[in-house]
Amino acid sequence: MLDLDQDLDLIFPVINGKVSMAINRMMYRNLRKEGLEITPEQWTVLAFLWREDGVTQQTLCNSTFKDKPSMTRLIDNLVKQNLVYRNTSATDRRSNYIYLTDFGKSIKDKAHKAVQLTMDSALAGIDLEGLKQVRTLLMAVFGNIREALEG
Repeated sequence: MLDLDQDLDLIFPVINGKVSMAINRMMYRNLRKEGLEITPEQWTVLAFLWREDGVTQQTLCNSTFKDKPSMTRLIDNLVKQNLVYRNTSATDRRSNYIYLTDFGKSIKDKAHKAVQLTMDSALAGIDLEGLKQVRTLLMAVFGNIREALEG
């Protein structure tokens, strides 16, 4: 067990998002360098759709850990940018399926390059074993939080 009185100054900024904010800032900059006017938050939605196009808005909420109002706002902005479009379900008018436009599909490689540059910078000097340990730790923290929120 950690002595939280001594280690909180080290642990808390990492868990509360200091690293995430720094990565997002760099990713935002790298996306702009590639000529893309998307945010890291929008990228998370696009990245999911590049793997699995034509999913419900609820699926996107669940996969990105965003609430419905935030996802609606994100999708609205992506629609305005001609990156995605909505299709109402034929069987349930309350469900929207989200699809990539041709333009949304066309920016995948540029976005991937921006993310790769970001991650190369962020992970410089960290060996594979270190990455595995960090991944295991962060997945455990995320799992604990998800379980607590659902419980």
